[in-house]
Amino acid sequence: MITRTIYIPDGKDVLKKLPLIHHLEAPYLYYPITNQRCPEGETCVVFGQFVKVGEVIGTRKGAFFEQPIHSTVSGEVVGHEMKFDASGKRVNCMIVKNDFKYELHESVKTRTDEEIDKLTKEDYVNITKEAGLVGLGGSGFPTYIKLNTKNKIDIILANGVECEPKLISDYEVMMESPDELIRGLIYAMKAVGAPKGVIAVKKRYVELVERIRFSLNSYTEYDIKVVPVGNHYPQGWELEAIEAATGIKVPQFKLPADYGIIPFNVSTLQSIYHAVKFNLPVLERYFVLSGDGVVNKSFKARIGTPIQSLIQLAGGYVDKAVPKTLIMGGPMMGSNVTNDDIVTTHTATSLIVQNSLLLNEDPCIHCASCVYSCPVQIQPVQIMNAVKANDKDFLKALSVNKCIECGLCSFVCPSKIHLTDYMREGKRILRG
Repeated sequence: MITRTIYIPDGKDVLKKLPLIHHLEAPYLYYPITNQRCPEGETCVVFGQFVKVGEVIGTRKGAFFEQPIHSTVSGEVVGHEMKFDASGKRVNCMIVKNDFKYELHESVKTRTDEEIDKLTKEDYVNITKEAGLVGLGGSGFPTYIKLNTKNKIDIILANGVECEPKLISDYEVMMESPDELIRGLIYAMKAVGAPKGVIAVKKRYVELVERIRFSLNSYTEYDIKVVPVGNHYPQGWELEAIEAATGIKVPQFKLPADYGIIPFNVSTLQSIYHAVKFNLPVLERYFVLSGDGVVNKSFKARIGTPIQSLIQLAGGYVDKAVPKTLIMGGPMMGSNVTNDDIVTTHTATSLIVQNSLLLNEDPCIHCASCVYSCPVQIQPVQIMNAVKANDKDFLKALSVNKCIECGLCSFVCPSKIHLTDYMREGKRILRG
């Protein structure tokens, strides 16, 4: 009998044991002028200009917001070059030659606790806007827009579930910097006037739950608690994490803020701490190399670091004669890229390199595994057929836009059909 599949191997236990390499020595840093949410952008520096850590060097432009680009090192602006970003798109990047002095820009300044206590909601919105903070869980959505809500907010949720296999960045943040996470959560609570904070963590991570609870002993004046949630996939999906951690059920396509809650990724909350306390943008991110096609290593690297240099530092590729499959992000929701000429960005935390195994798709056997396992209860096979027929009306009737692209339908398919690709194509057909 076919049953629902929600527990999948995640490969994290081995990766969490890897020694962390703090890599600051990249000689050149590359900053994409556009990204997945901002199709346009411009620079505000010239070739030969000296820039400092935290200095604005350009602006990305989205449909309804702008996002400053900051230098993460001090050095000289030396040109432009095309590179790949985390989404697999080839983008124009500004290049800064690292002088290895890491001189801070004059805008980087430490605020006292007394100064922070006096900050208004407008101040928090402006600080996060000027720091260019975005959702670091992968969404890339501007943080200041979330904080600028007009709704009454009761709870700020720190989402630390990180249910995607092979990803350990959020785990590293919570283990290494729990106080920074908590302080960022407190700042977010103050910004929107939320009386409660909830930190959602997988219940299997007993050591993580205990570490955060121990750190919370220093913040007893705030109503913040850790809530262990399910170990299944996709427990980290925003709406599922909210319901599991708080009991609040937010319907799909509705804003959580309309229900009195705002969710933030734990790494995003850490970035709020750095922005409010030190006026710093995101400078570094944890990044892990995994898979059987590369030497596995865990890094903490500056935004703008070429991933090729991390691969070399790790020890290079394994079985170089064998073709490789490169995946930016996790194996379920990540992007396949065709080249390793990629740079680390705010939302890039993992590169999986697999020795390619060519698998031919078999015909659908109508087992319904994809239907039983779908967390939003749509019918992937029917959507695949509608895509092949280019039937817009049928795609709309099948609610293809409900798909969260979790990848479970592809994972469970015994015929090895790439169903998630059909879900994405179905959405594109409707948009067209």
